[in-house]
Amino acid sequence: MKKIGFLSFGHWTPSAQSATRSAADALLQSIDLAVAAEELGADGAYFRVHHFARQLSAPFPLLAAVAARTKRIEIGTGVIDMRYENPLYMAEDAGVADLISGGRLQLGLSRGSPEQVVDGWRYFGFEPQQGENDAQMGRRHTEELLEVLRGEGFAKPNPQPMFPNPPGLLRPEPWSDGLRERIWWGSGSDATAVWAAKLGMNLQSSTLKDDETGEPFHIQQARQIRAYRAAWKEAGHQREPRVSVSRSIFALINSTDRAYFGSSREGGDQIGYLDEKTRAIFGRSYAAEPEALIAQLAKDEAIAESDTLLLTIPNQLGVDYCAHVMEAILTHVAPALGWRE
Repeated sequence: MKKIGFLSFGHWTPSAQSATRSAADALLQSIDLAVAAEELGADGAYFRVHHFARQLSAPFPLLAAVAARTKRIEIGTGVIDMRYENPLYMAEDAGVADLISGGRLQLGLSRGSPEQVVDGWRYFGFEPQQGENDAQMGRRHTEELLEVLRGEGFAKPNPQPMFPNPPGLLRPEPWSDGLRERIWWGSGSDATAVWAAKLGMNLQSSTLKDDETGEPFHIQQARQIRAYRAAWKEAGHQREPRVSVSRSIFALINSTDRAYFGSSREGGDQIGYLDEKTRAIFGRSYAAEPEALIAQLAKDEAIAESDTLLLTIPNQLGVDYCAHVMEAILTHVAPALGWRE
């Protein structure tokens, strides 16, 4: 049994060709799509976070709204760029969203990706410490958040407070018990996957990673997951970790599917550069009739290694079509691969 959810970037553009023409459209449609996904029996509604872009950005108001409209589905991010985040304020926001959801928040974090602006985190008031680069700053913010989410008090109370305090040192409120175990790290390399395992975070692995061996994407990603699980075991954590992978998968059921994605049938991995030093491999998209799709996906080693699959959805095609994309996978593909009983 595999958990299957969707991952939306929440793109919007004021174009006649887009069904998502404003930020309001992107937000409201995201809520509607999460409701539709829950009704279809999907397991997760995840949202990407990008700053300075016509995409979803501030995640917690959206997650809280989704939580209030749903009852069962996991809600999460994939991922929040921790270079931009104040860990204490984030702990409060996350606690609110998690309590509204009844403990369904799955919070994906990372150091971030190439941005719309140069050093965008500086505009948010953050600077690396001396001897630290921006990636290290993002990981430091993450470690600070993880410490706060333990729920231990650390702030000295005012001896003459406006309201009575509980005894001892204080922590940010509200605090949500169990959220610490539902933090994920979006890893682009084997080394950061091992780092995440040591800290007791679940693993999110996307449709791209550092090209570390020159092998096909799914093989490198499967190796990354195995390295993560080995590091988790070595660290001695008492619970089982969770691992998600993201994929663009389209079952060609009708003429609309073929018009949109029929040309993607023979796609393969691609190589690119995230910056002047980082060679990355981008995993292929899958688009085929269900029987062919089942045969192709059965060979994807990284999907086999994961317990959660996030389907990247083309949100600008509208809620109804994205729901159709999910339903096609849940109905025509997942059962044959043993992802659904």
